[in-house]
Amino acid sequence: MEARAWIEVDLGALLHNLRLLKERARGEVIPVLKADAYGHGALPLARFLVRQGAGRLAVATLAEGRALRQGGVEGEILLLGSLHPLEAEEALRLGLVPTLSTLEAAQALAGRAKALGLVPRAHLKVDTGMNRVGFPWQEAREALRAVEALGVRVEGVYSHLATAGEEAGFVEVQRRRFQEVQRALGEGYFYHLENSHGLLLHGGENVRVGLGLYGLIPGFGLRPILRMLARPTLVKRLRPGDRVGYGGEYVARGGEWLATLPVGYADGLPRGAVAQVRGPEGILCPVAGRLSMDQTMVLLPRPVDLQATFEVLSPDFGPTGLLAWAQARGTIPYEVAVHLSRRLPRRYLLEGEVLEEVS
Repeated sequence: MEARAWIEVDLGALLHNLRLLKERARGEVIPVLKADAYGHGALPLARFLVRQGAGRLAVATLAEGRALRQGGVEGEILLLGSLHPLEAEEALRLGLVPTLSTLEAAQALAGRAKALGLVPRAHLKVDTGMNRVGFPWQEAREALRAVEALGVRVEGVYSHLATAGEEAGFVEVQRRRFQEVQRALGEGYFYHLENSHGLLLHGGENVRVGLGLYGLIPGFGLRPILRMLARPTLVKRLRPGDRVGYGGEYVARGGEWLATLPVGYADGLPRGAVAQVRGPEGILCPVAGRLSMDQTMVLLPRPVDLQATFEVLSPDFGPTGLLAWAQARGTIPYEVAVHLSRRLPRRYLLEGEVLEEVS
């Protein structure tokens, strides 16, 4: 695959992160691949993780589960988003394990399963304090009895931490509530509560990992797995007074070398947050003027040819990494990662060898 701009995903770094997380967990580690694996590419990562022995994957929506099934991914796929009654039949036909947060969804799942001659399976979501989805934790036993009375096989019960990495006190409140749920429901269910921050900061048993899996939490030995590369489409020398980009905000002193890179905010570069990229030999090259939708201009210390490779987004925690982009924008790395454009080809590498390419 020849391209002027592309994304690379380091599967070796992904495995490194997964092993580190498994070492900290006392139970199962579930890779979360929602939102196209947070912009990293759900289908290639799902295929790779299954080959590495992952027995269970998680996504958010029915469409995401469908895409994995259509891509040949077998095994258990958990739908983390609360099942809507209208989605019950397709979830059953695809062999997905939905999350139940309402009795209406459970009734629809049981009804459609009976019509299809299938045994409905599900996980029960309990709300321990996030107030987003789930049965109230105080009513977990009653909810479980009602769902199971419909003939639904409840295999797992879980909740979600609202303040992991932000407020440890409320994490403990939610943990105590979830322990109460476990005592009320008893053994025989797969319980899971922790997310990446919860595991890394507080420990845990069965965990669902997204941010940690993709290496976007600094300070724990995790490694970011994604980088964006581009080759210039134009290199030229500026004259005194030359203005660059929309608004002409950069005004040349004269003699600067300028390269135009074929990526912009339509490719996921946060406008106003990307200040520099890494040029050949790792040299930091400042962005000149405003980012365009499809192009970014950077200043060079010396001319380069059009085959030179620039690392627009680096797989590290430095000034050209996802964390720096997110901090400059006042947001989280997740938000930046999920907006990386699908129009950029992806390459998936293990120890330098390309295992899969997606155009």
